[in-house]
Amino acid sequence: MTFREPDALLALLLVPVLVVGYVWLVRRRAVDEQALGTMAEGATRGGRTLGWRRYVVPVVFLLGIVVLLVALARPEATIDLPRRQGTVVLAFDVSSSMKAKDLDPTRMAAAKRAARTFVDAQPSNIRIGVVAFSDSANVVQAPTRSRADVRAAIDRLSPRGGTALGRGILSSLSAVAGRTITLDGDALESGAQQPDVRFLGSAAIVLLSDGDNTAQLDPLAVASVASQAGVRIFPVGIGSANGAVVEVDGYSVATALDAELLRGVARRSGGTYFAASDTASLERIYDRIDLKLTTVGRNTEITAIFAGGALVLILLAAGLSMRWYGRVI
Repeated sequence: MTFREPDALLALLLVPVLVVGYVWLVRRRAVDEQALGTMAEGATRGGRTLGWRRYVVPVVFLLGIVVLLVALARPEATIDLPRRQGTVVLAFDVSSSMKAKDLDPTRMAAAKRAARTFVDAQPSNIRIGVVAFSDSANVVQAPTRSRADVRAAIDRLSPRGGTALGRGILSSLSAVAGRTITLDGDALESGAQQPDVRFLGSAAIVLLSDGDNTAQLDPLAVASVASQAGVRIFPVGIGSANGAVVEVDGYSVATALDAELLRGVARRSGGTYFAASDTASLERIYDRIDLKLTTVGRNTEITAIFAGGALVLILLAAGLSMRWYGRVI
């Protein structure tokens, strides 16, 4: 235990003075009692001799004074508080198909809106990273507790290129791990354990995509790797089943939401599929993440506890005095 105002503890030097004064009064009363005989014996208001009880009230009152003087020094103690901690990576599909306008105003804008809703709902102790993927995938914001950095990374995203959904998941796993994860092709094809993947846990990937995969790396197989690492994937479907037409390099390309593929990614990893329009569900993703419960020591002022304890002792002394003497002394 420490004190914010340690100089106030000097007031405790008054305690020995009070003790000496009380002892002097007791001895003087004893001399008076010897001179007066039984006429001077202390008794309760019921007429019984006080005996040892005559010392209880002063001792309890003195303890109250001591605790109150300690409270003046503003004591602090380190209290271990339970806290959930973890990492969430927002994996953004930034392919050209995200220019489609089957969501208002575009799929890209809807994805950003959904991501901001999720970020705003998270407690400050959750680290959030951002991964962008199109033909390739990059970590544009390493996991951080700075919400301003996360929002700035989201704002910088713009659509271009194809959709490498599997690489987006793999880069997100690397962002969680804090290192580049490489896959063994034979193990990936057979569904065996990946030698370079360790259990990560206490982490999740929120995958914002239309699911219109155009790359060879199988996103379902990579989702199984995420499951091996203990990382759930929560795909958020961006787009409509009817789809839309977008202009890519002078060509008109039809694109539609592949919700079935995204649901498969969720199943393989143990996550849940959401629709971008369901903002209430997005806010509840946090409750589905298997986060670690840790304890964090925090220096907390406990002056109120000491002040309350002093008040209880002083009131107890007053109550006993009223019961035994019929007055507060």
